[in-house]
Amino acid sequence: MGIKDAIALRIKELCKQKGIKLNTLATSSGVTPSTVYSLMDDSRRDVGILVLKKLCDGLDISITDFFDTDIFRNLEQEIQ
Repeated sequence: MGIKDAIALRIKELCKQKGIKLNTLATSSGVTPSTVYSLMDDSRRDVGILVLKKLCDGLDISITDFFDTDIFRNLEQEIQ
């Protein structure tokens, strides 16, 4: 799994844990719902760190806590 897919999976996982929808996350994070949904789009390969930080704020977690999970421990090599 690549980093972008791992980030999307982690966002979904955290929303499920907190019992919120992506629209709710967008609103609480101060980003547009289209921004959050574009992160979930398989064809999009980039994620801005500022957007990710805002999403972490909306989830009420630190960015360190966001990445502190097994999802990010064995990522595929991004350089092909």
